[in-house]
Amino acid sequence: MTDISAETVRKLREATNVSMMECKKALVEAGGDLEKATVILRKRGMSIAASKAGRAANQGLVAAASAEGGRIHALVEVNCETDFVARNATFQEFVRKMAEKACSTDGSLGELCRDETAAKVAEIGENIVVRRNVRYVLSGAGAAASYVHLGGKVGVLVELGCDNETTAANPAFRELLRDITLQVAASNPRYLSPADVPENVAASEREIYASQVKDKPVQVVGKIVEGKMKKFYSEVCLLDQPFIKEPKITVAALIQSKGRELGDRISVRRFVRYQVGA
Repeated sequence: MTDISAETVRKLREATNVSMMECKKALVEAGGDLEKATVILRKRGMSIAASKAGRAANQGLVAAASAEGGRIHALVEVNCETDFVARNATFQEFVRKMAEKACSTDGSLGELCRDETAAKVAEIGENIVVRRNVRYVLSGAGAAASYVHLGGKVGVLVELGCDNETTAANPAFRELLRDITLQVAASNPRYLSPADVPENVAASEREIYASQVKDKPVQVVGKIVEGKMKKFYSEVCLLDQPFIKEPKITVAALIQSKGRELGDRISVRRFVRYQVGA
């Protein structure tokens, strides 16, 4: 039998919120593999705290910046070892500068700014990593916006497209853009729509749901699985999510309504969400 350490059991417990005993059983069955053990728990119908899945212990900050009058937007995550350093003014200024630098490159700042980072490590006395960065450069009618939440623990970038430049300048369009950045920050979608969910991810979810209802009558299994898939998409796909300010409508319906109001076609071109350590 695979020897399962208490530390491995603790990690699975923190990631899933399932009891220590059930976590150990799943780990034994999975040969000590955390990802496989998580799937085993889900197939057994265990309640897993999605907000804790994949949580890492990294500290740090997310920061955003823009340039060229809003034509360019960037987001960066910089990690450190302790929350004490994350609250340090010197570290915060370094993160702000990295966000500004991110506006001028699509390359990895971790590579491009290696010497600057090393100097900051020597100054602060703690390991610092520029973990990731992204840049949006607008092309065509539309607009982008950033939003940093929870004191720099979460940051998002969203780009909306439209057909007419006059629409992009309309306050109602800007309000919609702001609402969608808040949506992404609060609801953490992984994909834009069900069509963007990788086939292997959708297939894995179907298999898990089918396992959960395998004892149900055959004639209702398909309907139950489809219902669970619809709920899954409403959790992980931005356009299928309930709008946080008015949960009776989806984000897709909100965008369509705003498009009719403004007499234009509006779409979400892309979005990204960074969460420190996740």
